[in-house]
Amino acid sequence: MNDRMMKAVLYDRYGGPDVLYLGRVPRPEPAAGEVLVKVHAFSVNGGELAARAGRVRLVTGRKFPQRVGLDFTGEVAASGAGVTRLADGDRVWGVLGRTSGFGSAAEYVTVPAERIGRVPDGLDLVDAAALPVATTAVTALRDKAGLRPGERLLVRGAAGGVGNAAVQLGRAYGAEVTALARAANLDFVRGLGAHQAVDHRIARPGELDRFDVVLDTAGTELRAYRGLLNPGGRMVTIAFDLKRPAASLGYLAASTVHGHGRVRFFSGDPKRAHFDDLARHVVEGKLSPAVDTVFPLEETAAAHRALEAGGVQGKYVVRVA
Repeated sequence: MNDRMMKAVLYDRYGGPDVLYLGRVPRPEPAAGEVLVKVHAFSVNGGELAARAGRVRLVTGRKFPQRVGLDFTGEVAASGAGVTRLADGDRVWGVLGRTSGFGSAAEYVTVPAERIGRVPDGLDLVDAAALPVATTAVTALRDKAGLRPGERLLVRGAAGGVGNAAVQLGRAYGAEVTALARAANLDFVRGLGAHQAVDHRIARPGELDRFDVVLDTAGTELRAYRGLLNPGGRMVTIAFDLKRPAASLGYLAASTVHGHGRVRFFSGDPKRAHFDDLARHVVEGKLSPAVDTVFPLEETAAAHRALEAGGVQGKYVVRVA
């Protein structure tokens, strides 16, 4: 077997999960400032589903094959010139940067050393793969919203990857947490620490209470949820409406500048400090991984299919090594 090649999940055209296949590509080599990580696991994220389906083809283009996988856990296999803080065998986690695209659904990945952190001792690397996107929840609640003890927090999409972390962290930060989720997931989000759990299919925005902070992971009905804010309230969203992208992004652009209750939209782009924060939250017991199902690498398409079907409790994780 050619050790310069590796397994990776690819697709040659946009479409449903069935376009994914396990192929072979050249194994990358770390450049200066980078590390080569032997991937143990990664999770499935909504953004890569949209990319694979062709919903953002103006960004992803038409050059194939394309790759999937955004986050990862693994072990350092080699380091490029100038990397001194990491050694071969170190257990690490990370998220590929905005300019890197997808590609962690593979046996190896290269990443700048400043974009990864060490996984806490005692945390299994497969379980840990559910947590890198939790850096988005930390940034949203702590940095973007400035959530304070005693405030009322609404988490929309509370059973998902970012949402479940937001419920746990909101409780840890001293907020009163209301979680919106499917009926089948209400006990799950209560178990994460939600003070109240509400079926999002029954309770419309106009029937909900007022909140100091709203964290949205869906990107739809933003105007209605913004209307739930108390004076001085803050709304943070990490998504926009893919069915109406122009209108959705236009609304976000306008609402970040003026009007009652500013809406802050951002896309997670974590670096070393974010992963240090993540590790500290895990060690302090504020945050635990929530893994719904673990799939083998050759069943990545099944993991995509499951996420598209909805109802996930935490994260779908794919085991590589």
